[in-house]
Amino acid sequence: MSRLADVDLTASLDKKEAKTQLAAAQERLTHLRLLLGGQIGSGALGPPLLVLFEGWDASGKGGAIKRLVEPLDPRHARVAQFAAPSPDEKRHHFLWRFWPALPGWGGMAVLDRTWYGRVLVERVEGFAPEEAWRRAYGEIVDLETSLAAEGTVVVKFFMHVSPEEQLRRFESRRDDPYKAWKLTDEDWRNREKRPEYEAAIEEMLDRTDHQAGPWHVVAGEDKRWARVFVVRTVCAAIERALAARGMDADPPLTR
Repeated sequence: MSRLADVDLTASLDKKEAKTQLAAAQERLTHLRLLLGGQIGSGALGPPLLVLFEGWDASGKGGAIKRLVEPLDPRHARVAQFAAPSPDEKRHHFLWRFWPALPGWGGMAVLDRTWYGRVLVERVEGFAPEEAWRRAYGEIVDLETSLAAEGTVVVKFFMHVSPEEQLRRFESRRDDPYKAWKLTDEDWRNREKRPEYEAAIEEMLDRTDHQAGPWHVVAGEDKRWARVFVVRTVCAAIERALAARGMDADPPLTR
C-alpha cells in the first residue's frame, strides 16, 4: 500500500473560502495556545506541543509553518530549522542536536526538518551507514513514545506534491530574484532521485506511524488547502490531549 498514492492532490479551496477557514482555525489555535501556556483558564500549564514538518523540496513547509505561528505571540512558540548536521553535531548521536529545541510544559516548538532526515536524505545520499539508518526507525519511535509518555503532544506532517507541481515551483523560484535563494543545486539533484526518495518516504511512513505520533500526509498541491488543514489538525490534536487530561478546552474567560 502506498501512502503517497492515496493522497488526493486535487483537494483545494478558493481564495475567499480559504481566507475564512484559515482565520477561524488560527483564532481557535490562539485560544488553545494561550490555554496551554497558562495565560487563560485556570493558569495551569498544559502539555508540551511539538509539531514536526517534513516534505518534498518546495512542498510548502515554510508557508504552512508561517500560517501556523502567525497568530501567536512570538514568545509563545519556537520555530527551529534543521539543515545538515555540523561537524561537531556529527560527533554525537544523531538525535542529540534536537534536544535543545524540544518544548517543556506550557511550551510549543515547531521543527522545520527533523530527525527523520536520518531515514530520508541520509539514507538516500549515503550519509549514514545502512545499519545506522535502519536502526534509526526504532530509535525515533522510542523517542517519540517517551516524549508522549511524559505528556508531549506530537503532531507530524509530511507535505506532499506531485513531481509536476514541484517542477513548476522550482522554475518559479528560479525566475524570481527574491526567491531564487531558496533553490539550490542540491534541490535539483534530489529531484533526479525522486524514486529513491519515494521508497524512503513510504518506509518512513510505514515504520514510524504509531499511536503516540501518527503521520499526517498533507495534500500540498493547493497551498491554501494545505495551510488550513495543518492549522486545523494541530487544533484537533491539542483538543484531544486536553480532553484526555480532563482539561476544559473552553473555560470561562474573564476580562
